[in-house]
Amino acid sequence: MRTALVLFQLLLTCSAVCLAQSLPSSDWKAKVAAAMPLLGHRNWILIVDSAYPLQTSPGVETIETNAGQLEVVASVLHSIDSSIHVRPLIFMDAELPFVADEDAMGASAYRAQIGKLLHGYGVESVPHEKMLADVDEAGEHFHILVLKTDMTIPYTSVFIRLDCKYWSAEQERRLRAKMASGSNSAQ
Repeated sequence: MRTALVLFQLLLTCSAVCLAQSLPSSDWKAKVAAAMPLLGHRNWILIVDSAYPLQTSPGVETIETNAGQLEVVASVLHSIDSSIHVRPLIFMDAELPFVADEDAMGASAYRAQIGKLLHGYGVESVPHEKMLADVDEAGEHFHILVLKTDMTIPYTSVFIRLDCKYWSAEQERRLRAKMASGSNSAQ
């Protein structure tokens, strides 16, 4: 009986190991590439640290990348920049500049690296709790793609709200002004 129990446990263990090895690993780059043509203005892509909460809003999809934060940010920005239809509006946690290396080893190095990576993009600092609330609210109506990384420094999330690449805020303002004035001329 004891031998049968040991053999049964061994069989269960081998089955679990084989099943885990046969499951495909999450290919986050392929998922981003597949999602990009579907995403538009008002959708979000978040690149977050490993402790970012799993949100329950219906439009929020979370993918574990098992990759570094900077690698994921660079890849996502490349995908957005290569698209014909969207551009990034980037937000970061307002708390990050205040995270000391003595409290989170590597915070200063990360700030320097992410600063270089985001050079040329406008980045708005927003308190973390406000960003969570904004994303949660947006997830009620729009798709939010959350890419979790192996980052272990707090307040390092990069929140990207997509906007229309071929229609600017200034063009929208002019359109609304024409509509308000009753002028339907497309001159």
